[in-house]
Amino acid sequence: MQRPPNRRWGMLPSPGEILCLLLSTVAISAISAASHAQNITGTILIKKQLTKRRVTPDVSIYQRGTAVELGKDAAEAPLDYEREKVVIYLEGPGPASSEAANPGPLKMEQINRRFSPDLLVVQAGSTVSFPNMDPVFHNIFSLSKPRSFDLGSYDKGDSRQVVFPKPGIVEVYCHLHPNMAATIVVAPNRWYVRSDRTGRYRIPDVPPGKYTVVAWHKAAGFFRKSIVVEAGRDSVVDFFIPIGDDSGDKGQ
Repeated sequence: MQRPPNRRWGMLPSPGEILCLLLSTVAISAISAASHAQNITGTILIKKQLTKRRVTPDVSIYQRGTAVELGKDAAEAPLDYEREKVVIYLEGPGPASSEAANPGPLKMEQINRRFSPDLLVVQAGSTVSFPNMDPVFHNIFSLSKPRSFDLGSYDKGDSRQVVFPKPGIVEVYCHLHPNMAATIVVAPNRWYVRSDRTGRYRIPDVPPGKYTVVAWHKAAGFFRKSIVVEAGRDSVVDFFIPIGDDSGDKGQ
């Protein structure tokens, strides 16, 4: 069998060889970036109930129009409820990322005269839809500084959209139903998460750098801790909410 001629010095590689070289470079870069990204984990410690649950009477029998049954609170332990309402995200000069942790679709429904979910976390720049699932009109609005809006009245099956360009806390209400309230936490980047009912959380793939880990609870407010993420080492950041004399934590 005759051997193919050897490639001479200075001869250009073929298109196939160029493609293979590019794919190899991209793969190596991705593996290198993944190997340097670390996890931030921790536990949210809450030892007492912080949130006063809303008590709203059923629709009066004298009210005109379609009656809509009020949604019931989930049957869960009070401390489980509190821990699931904590949002953790990162602030700092770390590398910007256009990739969203939750690309969507992002929506906050109006159903049974409530918002579902009543706590939503999105990345700055995200669009959230507000579909009406009830057979009555709703008028969704917010007066919050990071993003104020008034969507007007709209009926079942209709929806409105809002863009949230700036980080911050946005409180959402309905002009027609005073019991309806929800919160949208707009995080500055893709590194955000909610703790589970046991209080544990995990923010994966965090590039090395200096950050502030922020924990937010609607009733307790903001808690912050500074951290340096190093390559090859995961970090643990715990929070005690609210701050107690025996917690050792100090919020800012």
